[in-house]
Amino acid sequence: MTTVPVAAPAALQAAVQHPETETAHVGDKRNRPLAVVSYLLMLIVVVIYAYPLLFLTNTSLKSNTEFLVNPTGLVQSPQFGNFGSAWQQGNFAAYVLNSVLYTLVAAGLGTVMSLMIGFPVARGYVKHPKVWQGLFAAMLFLPNTLVTVFQLALRLGLYDTALGYILIMASGVGVGPLLVTGYLSSIPREIDEAAAMDGAGYLRYMFTFLPRLMAPVLSTTFILQAIGVWNDIILATILFPDQTKWPVTLGLFAFKGTYTSQWSLLSAATLIVAAPLLVAYLFLQRYLVASVVGGAVKG
Repeated sequence: MTTVPVAAPAALQAAVQHPETETAHVGDKRNRPLAVVSYLLMLIVVVIYAYPLLFLTNTSLKSNTEFLVNPTGLVQSPQFGNFGSAWQQGNFAAYVLNSVLYTLVAAGLGTVMSLMIGFPVARGYVKHPKVWQGLFAAMLFLPNTLVTVFQLALRLGLYDTALGYILIMASGVGVGPLLVTGYLSSIPREIDEAAAMDGAGYLRYMFTFLPRLMAPVLSTTFILQAIGVWNDIILATILFPDQTKWPVTLGLFAFKGTYTSQWSLLSAATLIVAAPLLVAYLFLQRYLVASVVGGAVKG
């Protein structure tokens, strides 16, 4: 008895010839609900963080009358002059210059200190490196000793001086040493040995070679400390009785007390204070991502 071969369906033949393709399609179908949930969660997070900024921008473009009539509605007649008025009436030009000086110098010094502290600990050039790393983590949870800081600045003659404020803000390195020690684990020790064989000294290697290898994490350390310096208001209130030395946050606080009923001008002033950090983040966000990924994967 002869058996007549029956032609297999095209789909079955394709599955037999390319089983990996079929498996990939099944995997895609299973992961599709998870991907949808992930996108929904990300959308919720974006809305939570973006809505206040959009609301603030919308309010800053309204006239005071339009805000009182319809505080939550979209702006009908944008008043871009609110930003110019807030800038002039709040004397923000001087305050912004002060904050730029404090932020760049203090964050730069703090980044250098984080590198100088983190490098010997990560390489084991000091005794008990694990203990030092534990201390770095513990310092993040210690409260600010404002009375001690005030007395220290007063007795050292640094009270009401830009230098005293910069040095105190720079000393608050925060998470910087932890980031540096974590990222350094991704850099082979052989590079240290090769640089030493080429005649590079300790300081030369640390300040010439390492910054090129650690650009992402050093940028992240700088940004995080810059945010802390730029947003500081408590220490500045304690150390600066002279208004000409105020940072922009104290200028905004004084502006709020004067124009507390003019919500449009107050919103414009708030955006003026927040804009530099937003712009800096947009340009440096790739370094933030590279630092996190590099320290987590390579370390």
